[in-house]
Amino acid sequence: MKYASFTAANGSPTWGVVVGGTAFDLGPSGADLAPTMRAAVEEGIFGSVTEEQYIAAPAAPEADIEFLPAVTNPGKIICIGVNYKTHQEESGKTGQTAPTVFTRFADTQMGHLAPAIMPRSTTKFDYEGEMALVIGKEAWHVAEEDAWDHIAGYGAYNDFSVRDWQKAASQWIPGKNFPSTGAFGPYLVPAADLGSTDALTLETRVNGETRQKASVADLYFPIPELISYVTGFTRLSPGDVIVTGTPGGVGLFWGEGGLLSEGDVVEVEITGLGTLRNTVELEN
Repeated sequence: MKYASFTAANGSPTWGVVVGGTAFDLGPSGADLAPTMRAAVEEGIFGSVTEEQYIAAPAAPEADIEFLPAVTNPGKIICIGVNYKTHQEESGKTGQTAPTVFTRFADTQMGHLAPAIMPRSTTKFDYEGEMALVIGKEAWHVAEEDAWDHIAGYGAYNDFSVRDWQKAASQWIPGKNFPSTGAFGPYLVPAADLGSTDALTLETRVNGETRQKASVADLYFPIPELISYVTGFTRLSPGDVIVTGTPGGVGLFWGEGGLLSEGDVVEVEITGLGTLRNTVELEN
């Protein structure tokens, strides 16, 4: 089943399930099962909603809803850099012995179909198609063999990057935290519904042209290792997000015309998780 966060008919943020092209409101403005997607994860509701629970909830055609980030208010967003060998090779960052980690702020996120805002202070706006996972229970010093039990679900992510700000110093945080540059969605799919992530393919397209394509099995540091490493230095809570890394083919290394311009449409499609689509707009 696909879950999503979106704007309710009364204009308030809510969450629910999307079934057969219809979005059912399970938040305070609807069935009131939990106030947010994060709360649904915390309370163990996410992944267990039944037809009996959602069928009587207020509903709207999926095409009519305004998507919000799949998890609108995560306590932490931990991003992993250069975590596919193809991206390591194109960027010259091979031979890693530990994951490259940076943080993204929750208020920089946006949803499916929302504009990706290109800052006026950059000439190097880029895409990074990735798969994100959401933590399902308290996680601290998690062993690799126990990592899968701590995942609530997965979604597509586009870590839009402001490369000149990112490259200005050794720390990447400024280039990764401009407003409306962290796209997350359209859906959050329960881990139990998805099966093995090794069977998933990630593809990023710009104006219909495939720029990135890789199997999630090609992660340099696999998901269990990432969870174990991250929880070795910070405690994760339900609703927290780990963005697992991007394959080779980012615009910076694509060649002439690889970077993004106003009006470009960027899609990140992952098997079973849907297609996340955003159009680049220039900052007002």
